[in-house]
This record gives sequence, C-alpha cells and structure tokens, in this order.
Amino acid sequence: MDEIDRNLLAMLQEDSTPSIAQIAERVGLSPTPCWKRIQKLELAGVITRRVALVAPDRVGVGLIVFVTVEAGDHTPAWLERFSAGVTAMPAVMELYRMAGEADYMMRVAVSDMAEFDAFYNELITIAPLKKVTSRFAMERLKSTTAYPLRSAAFRDRRTAEVSAD
Repeated sequence: MDEIDRNLLAMLQEDSTPSIAQIAERVGLSPTPCWKRIQKLELAGVITRRVALVAPDRVGVGLIVFVTVEAGDHTPAWLERFSAGVTAMPAVMELYRMAGEADYMMRVAVSDMAEFDAFYNELITIAPLKKVTSRFAMERLKSTTAYPLRSAAFRDRRTAEVSAD
C-alpha cells in the first residue's frame, strides 16, 4: 500500500458515498485505476465492508453499556459456547478477549434498563461465568469508526520510484 491507498482509505473511512469519479479526482487518479485500487483493498481484506452508520438514540438503542466478564472456565469448549452465544445476541456491538482483570469485554446497545436486564438474564445462561460487571455510559464524548492511518504502514511512492531507477 502506498500514499494513494492511504488517501483512499482516509476518504472512504470518512464518507464512502462519493462516486468513483469524485474519489478519483480527490486522490489524483482517473476513475478506472481508482476503482481497481479500491477493489484490491477489498480483496486484500483492508476494506472489510461499506456500511451506513446509524445514530443509536435515533433508532431506540441509546443506552450503551460496557460489560466485562470473568470466565467461569478457560477451556476451548467454554470459549466456543460463550463466543457463539454472545455473538448471536443482537445487542452486542463489539466483543473482545482481554488481558488483565476481565477476560472479555463487550459494548452493548439497548433501549433501556429493562432491556438490559433481559440481556443480562440471557447472558448468564450462555455459559458459566465467574463475574459480570456492567458500566453504563452517561454521555458519548467521541465516537469514530475511522482508524488512524500511520504513514509507517504505507510505502512512500517517491522512495520506491527512486530506488526502481
């Protein structure tokens, strides 16, 4: 990946709705090479999907809860059961295996405390759990889906062109 790919990724992370012609113009390419680069980034798994981002409070899931779990067991069978059960729960937006005190952390989006209580009651039936801790978000201060694109992850086209001479 080079600086053009970095610019493409930065633009697409911000807004994936412009036409290929508009994107190409912004990065200094013609439409066909621009489209081919985007396809190559998709095939390489760099771009995993293009989606619409929705305001949670506008769709009735404005209560965000961060739930940490200490496992009741540390066997592959337990992990498979827990992972399959939790990933099937629509309220779970993200699930991470952690280092430190908690074994797993998830971000949960629900409408209210009653829905969270139902979520919790379903969660504790999936697999034996040692401890579950919930933290309720009071206010979202920052939210982004755009990852920082560090220049070290991209080759410098000018250096590559000089070394190819």
